[in-house]
Amino acid sequence: MRQEPKPRICYVIPAYNEASVIGDVVTGLNGIATKLGQEFEIVVVDDGSKDATAITAQDAGAHVIRHILNSGSGGATATGLSYAQQNGFTIAATLDADGQHAPDDVTKGVILMAKGGADLLIGSRLMNTDGMSKVKVLGNRGLSFVTYLIFGINITDSQSGMRIFSRKALEQLKWRTAGYEFCSEMLWRAKQQRLIIKEYPIKAIYTDYSKSKGQNNWNAFNIIKSLLQRRILEAFGE
Repeated sequence: MRQEPKPRICYVIPAYNEASVIGDVVTGLNGIATKLGQEFEIVVVDDGSKDATAITAQDAGAHVIRHILNSGSGGATATGLSYAQQNGFTIAATLDADGQHAPDDVTKGVILMAKGGADLLIGSRLMNTDGMSKVKVLGNRGLSFVTYLIFGINITDSQSGMRIFSRKALEQLKWRTAGYEFCSEMLWRAKQQRLIIKEYPIKAIYTDYSKSKGQNNWNAFNIIKSLLQRRILEAFGE
């Protein structure tokens, strides 16, 4: 019986001014992926940081891609996934640089993806909201509802930064927005490409640091405005 080839995994971490935590994030992920015997590479996309993010990530064992200017979360994620696609990785996974994602949650998602049945797998913090503030829960559920209204995609956590991509998704998924609104636009593009989207539960880890770095609920209005503009423009063929 022919044995299936081992998946090659690219872990992508977009980072902006995360020098104080990025080393621990890379080290923690590296330890668990190594323990599982995965064939992997950790890629940190330094999105124009003003601090030592790039040096710290490299010292921790990551391959670092540097943006001269800050392009936004969507732009940095696109750079990392493009690297994964161009270098022949069969699975890619994204996670946040501020430590709010548990390494074992992202490796669990990769294992689920390797079993098949999905092209884009979202790590949802809202299947189990333990550890999340009521304000965070309200904001994320609100944006997920807006994503459903605008694009017809029913996902519990549309803004999650933990996402697992099949090779098919790496080859087909493209988006145009560069800020946080790319999270919802990515789902829309996946739907347009008829990719299979699924979710799995993950833990929410919020420290004083990660809470200070994350987007606030007021930014949701800017995200909604941008998504509506994009939807309207494309509806009229522009």
